Amino acid sequence: MNPDKIYPRGNDSQTVYLKNVVTDPGITVGDYTMYNDFVNDPRLFEKNNVLYHYPVNQDRLIIGKFCSIACGAKFLLTSAYHRQSSLSTYPFPIFYEEWGLDIRDVAKAWDKKGDIVIGNDVWIGYEAVIMAGVTIGDGAVIGARAVVTKDVPPYTIVGGVPAKPIRRRFPEDMVSDLLKIRWWDWPEEKIQMNIQAIQSGQIGMLEG
Repeated sequence: MNPDKIYPRGNDSQTVYLKNVVTDPGITVGDYTMYNDFVNDPRLFEKNNVLYHYPVNQDRLIIGKFCSIACGAKFLLTSAYHRQSSLSTYPFPIFYEEWGLDIRDVAKAWDKKGDIVIGNDVWIGYEAVIMAGVTIGDGAVIGARAVVTKDVPPYTIVGGVPAKPIRRRFPEDMVSDLLKIRWWDWPEEKIQMNIQAIQSGQIGMLEG
C-alpha cells in the first residue's frame, strides 16, 4: 500500500493515482483515487480533463478518496458558463484589448457557478461530464457519457443527458450506516483487513 506512487499497477502506464500527478492548487484529490486513460497520458489529467478552470475565478475541483474515474471524464468549471443575464452570450470582457474594456472585469464574461465537489468512493464512468457547482455524494455512480448538471445524493446511480437518478445502490438504512462508518477514512491496515467484507456487500461483516 503506497498512495504516494504514480502508477499503482506496476507496468500499467494508463492508470495513475491522481493526486500524485496534479499540480494545480485549485485541484484537490484524496488518497487512492485513480484515473485511467487509454487515449491520452493520464498524467495530463488537469490539462485534458479539467476544463475552463482559470485562476481569476478561484473555483476549485475537490475529489475525495478511493474514487474511480474512467477515461475521458471531464470537469467543466465556471468559465464554461457564458453570462446569461447579459443581452449577449458573447464574452466581450475576455477580449478587453479589442473592445477597450477594463482587464479587471474579465470574470464578468461568465456566470459564477462554484466548485465541483466529488465525495469519496465515487465511480465516474467513461466520458461523463460534471458541470460547475455540482456536488456528488459519497458512493455515487455516474453513468458513461452522463452530463451531470445537478447535485447527486450519496450512493445514487445517475445516467443520461442531463443526468437523472436511476436508483439508490443500497437501502436507506444501509446508506445511513455507510455514511457513519466512512470506511475510506480508516487506517490502511483496517481497510486491508476488511476488503473481502467490503466487496461482499455485507455491511454486517465489517470488522471493527
